[in-house]
Amino acid sequence: MRTIVQFIKNEIVLVIACSLATISILFFRPSFKIIYHSIDFKVLSLLFSLMAIIAIFRSYNVLDYCGAWLLRRCKTERGLVFCLVYIVFFFAMLVTNDVGLLTFVPIALIICKQANINPIKVIILQTIAANLGSSVTPMGNPQNLYLFSYYNFSTIEFFKITLLLGVVSFILLFISILLVTKKQPVKTHNQRVLVKIDLPLILFFIDLVIILLSVFRIVNYKIGFISTLFLLLIFSPKTIKKIDYSLLITFIGFFIFIGTISQVPQIRDFISQFVNYPNLTYFTGILSSQLISNVPAAILLSGFTEFGSDLLLAVNIGGLGTIIASLASVISYKLFSKENPSETGKYMAQFTIWNVSYLLILMSLFCL
Repeated sequence: MRTIVQFIKNEIVLVIACSLATISILFFRPSFKIIYHSIDFKVLSLLFSLMAIIAIFRSYNVLDYCGAWLLRRCKTERGLVFCLVYIVFFFAMLVTNDVGLLTFVPIALIICKQANINPIKVIILQTIAANLGSSVTPMGNPQNLYLFSYYNFSTIEFFKITLLLGVVSFILLFISILLVTKKQPVKTHNQRVLVKIDLPLILFFIDLVIILLSVFRIVNYKIGFISTLFLLLIFSPKTIKKIDYSLLITFIGFFIFIGTISQVPQIRDFISQFVNYPNLTYFTGILSSQLISNVPAAILLSGFTEFGSDLLLAVNIGGLGTIIASLASVISYKLFSKENPSETGKYMAQFTIWNVSYLLILMSLFCL
């Protein structure tokens, strides 16, 4: 019983998604055809491929190497915090917000301890940077990848929506770091990370290029999926076990739930009234993200609105605010609380203040 309770705590979104899918199937009894066509296999294939490549790069210390290389060049507290925050901001665009935090929050905790810097504001700013940096690219986070595919955005259309958010976020982070840091010398992280470059790593780099081309619809996504699976089976079958299947199953659960209830006229009409105008879609997306997090909010609302650009902005800005608005925020909280259990209350208070402030500023700027 205790194991079940712990599983539910750790995978609450997965449990909710599967429960909703099961209830909707039992209650509305959709045909197999409806269930099958509800599942977006392209998004699932791309997510699988990206998670596999990231797992390979982490096993080769590629991400750690890049981070350590940059951090060795920092001489002051301000420079160090700039580096720690912007590493996550830019890495999240390529490796997703949760992987960016899993990689660099532990490094930040070690460095802050060595340099005698309070880690709370650093980790909070890293979390904000991960959520906002990942919003710029289709592969930066799951909701972007899904919406990019669902609304069939062209590459230019997508970046027209997200680049301005990225630029404004970059400036806000810059100002924030200036406010919380001092320009004083610090001891920096001098550990050297080695990367063994061999044939499998080179092939996985080539595979990453194929996957990115698949994201932007230059190459058929099936080619990227097959090439990734082939390389994994040949060179690293153990990595297949490390992929976050709970995320993939969560997506399947929400796909089935949305696909099922969208066939019911009364439910479709009820939800549609909250997303039948651009501004209404925008604010509904932000509010929904605060309550159920931005990934399920994107999947839920997309089935009922044609205003894809407003929804895209909403769920990315909506990743700020409450700690559950973006599941990546929970990751950094867990990493921080494990090392600093006595300061979790202080962390949550400051996290809420910073995130709500960013949410209100960005929400106001982009609703105009």
